[in-house]
Amino acid sequence: MARDPDSAAGPIRFSLDRHTDLDRIFNIHSGNGSIYTSKMLDRELSQWHNLSVIAAEINNPKEMTRVSVYVRILDVNDNAPQFAVFYDTFVCENARVGQLIQTISAVDKDDPLGGQKFFFSLAAVNPNFTVQDNEDNTARILTRRNGFSRHEISTYLLPVVISDNDYPIQSSTGTLTIRVCACDSRGNMQSCNAEALLLPAGLSTGALIAILLCIIILLVIVVLFAALKRQRKKEPLILSKEDIRDNIVSYNDEGGGEEDTQAFDIGTLRNPAAIEDKKLRRDIIPETLFIPRRTPSAPDNTDVRDFINQRLKEHDNDPSAPPYDSLATYAYEGNDSIAESLSSLESGTTEGDQNYDYLKEWGPRFNKLAEMYGGGESDKDTS
Repeated sequence: MARDPDSAAGPIRFSLDRHTDLDRIFNIHSGNGSIYTSKMLDRELSQWHNLSVIAAEINNPKEMTRVSVYVRILDVNDNAPQFAVFYDTFVCENARVGQLIQTISAVDKDDPLGGQKFFFSLAAVNPNFTVQDNEDNTARILTRRNGFSRHEISTYLLPVVISDNDYPIQSSTGTLTIRVCACDSRGNMQSCNAEALLLPAGLSTGALIAILLCIIILLVIVVLFAALKRQRKKEPLILSKEDIRDNIVSYNDEGGGEEDTQAFDIGTLRNPAAIEDKKLRRDIIPETLFIPRRTPSAPDNTDVRDFINQRLKEHDNDPSAPPYDSLATYAYEGNDSIAESLSSLESGTTEGDQNYDYLKEWGPRFNKLAEMYGGGESDKDTS
């Protein structure tokens, strides 16, 4: 309830701040401010709810007041008790009458004013087991006969009723699963029904684990062997050493020229153009022998360029001569050379007649050329 202290006493509107009630569990009457619930409440989920109520003037909404409202949820007995934990219960085959096999307890979500009090009983009379209430919220499970056989019955189900003392009384039924196991003289479990069915020959747990490990290892070995067997080695690109391929030979020596035939294997070089035309292998000696054509020696006044071109043409058209290609790199000799530069660019001239007397000054290597061209000019002058 709210009132306006001003003399005008304008009407007031009430509302809830929804940021304090995200689940929209509560509502408020805008006229009188009554708070009521719109959903079911559960004290076990939340015992307190903090709401923020806003009171504002209808004629002047800027004039407003915010008030906190704390709502406490009272407890009612609406939850039934149940087992405190999951029980893995077993009974020995050599058990006697009245032997304790399990102690049970219960819990309840409710919180009565007088405290919790639980009662334990059987849903129906059982010829094999009974429940004895300890009156301290616990109970004992006892046997009612001597001897159990896991080969006849391996598992027993025992329904236990648990109830409280609050109003209204709530109760529930929990079922205990009791296994029949083989025990030693002191009551310690050795093996139960699951192992008895899996190990009829008397194998122990360790032996079973060892057998399983061996099976797994064998399976892994078989899988690896199959994977390795499927892998095939790729055939090499060169099947035989007789299959000789082209290669590139780099020379780092000076001179040699046509006389240098020992530094590389000239049988591995081929002329692709000759293969296209003749379809013959150039890396072996041809079976068909061709008689080379001999041309008459050049006259004395033949130009050096014409002589070289003629020889080059003869070798290009001769199929018996392997067209071996080679790459020679020559270093700069300098000005100290007797022959000076041998470059065709520097030796070229536009004069029709040339004087070859300087060939005699080049040394014994050029005696042949000096004899061929050195005497040509003198013969021409005498004629």
